[in-house]
Amino acid sequence: MQVLRTARDLDLPDWLIMSGAVYQPVLNHLTGRPPDHGLKDYDLGYFDASDISYEAEDVVIRRAAAAFEEPLRNLVEVRNQARVHVWFEGKYGEAYPPLQCSAEALGRFVSPMFAVGVRLDAGDRLTIEAPFGLADLFAMRLRPNRSRPVIAGYERIAARAKARWPEIVVEPAGT
Repeated sequence: MQVLRTARDLDLPDWLIMSGAVYQPVLNHLTGRPPDHGLKDYDLGYFDASDISYEAEDVVIRRAAAAFEEPLRNLVEVRNQARVHVWFEGKYGEAYPPLQCSAEALGRFVSPMFAVGVRLDAGDRLTIEAPFGLADLFAMRLRPNRSRPVIAGYERIAARAKARWPEIVVEPAGT
């Protein structure tokens, strides 16, 4: 909740806390582990197409770092979803057409189980974005996102998840 409240107070356009910061605490709850087991960072995505330069994103990254207290300051990873297409292919070897909003990014995650984002509104109500629904997450089922043309590194990602949560069921990429 501290991450969500601080993210909300930053008042970034179209922001979401997403991926591991959401699905990992759910898996931890379902398996009786501490809430932060396996959690390496908190992904804070926002969408601002008005300036997709790294310099503009870096201003937001620095502003967010100043807003979060230790130890969260070094655990929050801020990314402008409007500029992911600029660097994604070079880093992951896979085309990444421009997005229209932060929630659209979730549909491109490696697995539906990972594709969950949340935001906290002024009344402390959560908005959940899950383009594939939540069934895979609550069933602890990791399967490839079939809407992606390439799923680079899926086996490696699945093996890391299985090592942290042996209870999850992993479907191979080829099924």
